[in-house]
Amino acid sequence: MSPYSSYEICFGGPDQPAGRLRDVLAERIDAVPAGGTIDWVTYYFRDRRLAAQLLRAHRRGVKVALTLEANPHIPQANQAVVAMLSGAEGLGRGFRPVYLPPRVPMPSRKVGNPNLHEKLYCFSHPKPVAFIGSFNPSGDDPEERPDIIGEIGDHNRGHNVLVGISEPTLVDGLVRHARWMHQARHGVFKRFFAKGNRPLHGRRTEIHFLPRMRPHAVARFLGRFGKGTHIRIAASHLNGATSIKTMLRIARQGATLEVLAEPTLRRVPGVAEQQLTEAGIPFRRIPHAEGLPMHNKFVLVERNSRRWVIFGSYNWSTLSFWINQEICVISTEPDLYQAFADRWEVLEAQK
Repeated sequence: MSPYSSYEICFGGPDQPAGRLRDVLAERIDAVPAGGTIDWVTYYFRDRRLAAQLLRAHRRGVKVALTLEANPHIPQANQAVVAMLSGAEGLGRGFRPVYLPPRVPMPSRKVGNPNLHEKLYCFSHPKPVAFIGSFNPSGDDPEERPDIIGEIGDHNRGHNVLVGISEPTLVDGLVRHARWMHQARHGVFKRFFAKGNRPLHGRRTEIHFLPRMRPHAVARFLGRFGKGTHIRIAASHLNGATSIKTMLRIARQGATLEVLAEPTLRRVPGVAEQQLTEAGIPFRRIPHAEGLPMHNKFVLVERNSRRWVIFGSYNWSTLSFWINQEICVISTEPDLYQAFADRWEVLEAQK
């Protein structure tokens, strides 16, 4: 548990116990009694022990609704869990694999088809809470497909985060969104306009759902800042012209940028590093001797005495900017900002 009291902030990484974030979810599943609810939306789900816990919760009278990407980057990755949770012997109607419709015409023909890339885990008990972050339960124990982990990366040991939000207005909105995702017909254009994608506004925190017809919420927010602003970006993915141009435009406006990135060239190509460094933007990859992923996705913004933190499921990628189903959180909550600022120091110190 984090020492930051306003939110339940949990970081995973090489400096943390292996499986810490999946254990947070496991503890929450077991804490929901009969008559309670569990609403999940996620991209990868390979953890059969967590799937078995969801089944036990369902059988003891918890209303479980799981919405899962049906065609992730590695198509067969979720196969074992899908087999467990499908049909009358599984979660029944509580389990829904979602194929988002093919993309609408976009400026670049290189844009692929959309993914349900959100990571959202809502629990009604012991008190209502919704976890948002970068973590998918993508590992398994015992691991029978090391080839898949080799492609995805070991997210039970790599850098990730889950933030538990308990502000009632935000939790209610996140649960509504999860249930809309579970029930909706996701037409080509409907996701861009549906009320299930309306932003949520709390005391110091706002939550945005993508895609929208307007520009990307994070890019639009950062576009407000120029000289005198310090922006630090931890990016698990940085690819595609749109993302790179957005960072370069912010730098041209006079803001000072720093970037910490995932080491793999598939997620952060060399051309991205070259363009940013040539623009004078400090850029560093976060390596690990065992190849563990740097899957964090957050931004720290400082201007004068004001501080903002941005985090969620979104990537600095063309898919995330235009057509993926994503969540991003923008907050001025001091404890939340400080937790991520402290985590930046941990990442920066990694050799």
